[in-house]
Amino acid sequence: MRKRFFALAFVMLCVPGIIQAQEAAGLKVDEIVFCTAVQDRTPSGADTAFASIVENVYCFVSVSGAADTTAITHVWYYKDQEVGRVELAVRSAHWRTWSTKKIPSDWQGTWRVDVLSPAGEVIKSGGFVVKP
Repeated sequence: MRKRFFALAFVMLCVPGIIQAQEAAGLKVDEIVFCTAVQDRTPSGADTAFASIVENVYCFVSVSGAADTTAITHVWYYKDQEVGRVELAVRSAHWRTWSTKKIPSDWQGTWRVDVLSPAGEVIKSGGFVVKP
C-alpha cells in the first residue's frame, strides 16, 4: 500500500512537469522581426535600427510546434534592464503573434527581446538599436 502511495505521489508531482518540459521542447520560434507596425498579421517597417523619433517598436514572432494551446512571453530589455513583460497566447501548431513597446525618445541604444517558453526558458532572442 505504501509503495502505491509513493508511486501515485510521484506521478501527480512529476508528470505535469515532464509534460510541460516536453511541450516546451517542441515549441520553436521560426521568425523574430522588429518593425514599426503590424498590418494584416504581417510586419511592416521591419529593421534592426530605428531613429529615436520612433514611437513604438513591435516584436513579431512566428511560432511552431505547439501541441496544444499554450503561451509564450516577450521580455523587453533596454540596455540589459528589463522594461516590459508580455504574455502572449499560442493557440495552434503554427501561430503568429506580437507585442509592442512604446520607446521614449531619450532611450537610445541597444534593445533586446527574449521569447520565453511556458517553463520560462529562453527559446529565442533578438535585438535592435535606437539611434539619435
